[in-house]
Amino acid sequence: MSTKMNIKLLVDGGDMKPGPSIAQQLGPMGINLGKVISEINKETMEFKGMKVPVELEIDKKTKEFKVKTFSPPTSELLKKELGIEKGSHDHKNFIVGNASIEDVIKVTKIKYPNMLEKTFKNAVKSVLGTCASIGILVENKNPNELIKDVVLGKFDREIENQICETSPEKRKALEKYYNEIKRLQEIKMKSAEKTQEEKEEKVKTQEQKKEEPTKEKKEEKKQEKKK
Repeated sequence: MSTKMNIKLLVDGGDMKPGPSIAQQLGPMGINLGKVISEINKETMEFKGMKVPVELEIDKKTKEFKVKTFSPPTSELLKKELGIEKGSHDHKNFIVGNASIEDVIKVTKIKYPNMLEKTFKNAVKSVLGTCASIGILVENKNPNELIKDVVLGKFDREIENQICETSPEKRKALEKYYNEIKRLQEIKMKSAEKTQEEKEEKVKTQEQKKEEPTKEKKEEKKQEKKK
């Protein structure tokens, strides 16, 4: 019977805390939970603020263990790179950020060793697909449009040289474009909220009108009984 055991976890980078699930798995084997958490936090510190997949390789006989760290999900890396807390709940209508092609290349470099894509260019296209799914524009465009540009070779220089730095001027322009989109989105949201409130008020008024005849009838019956 093998004494080896593997446990897969998704932890907060550099900030894993003890929980009942991991305690139940390690407790019966006599593994020091505090030591495991300390080691995982040490190994994942560079990904602080992100969800990180890790795998524990445990020898049940000797109680020794090894921590194998994998790169965080692409969405987590993108959010971290752009300082975004959450992806879009409606990526087609609600934008949460505006990345540069250099940002995409930077995230691709981190993910590429764990990806199935055969070429770095295809890996960039995959990361662009993730941008689209969580509501991030790239170069002021829908990422699906940018994939076509990548196929046509528009960004071959950046991709082939794996350029990851975005110039301050370009970053400022990207932020300006996004801020205007954000402003318009907020106006649209407030308008939708107002419309919903008006709709609810209208329904409430209609219900009150329906109740009024009923009250009048009850009052008439009371008067008849008195007679």
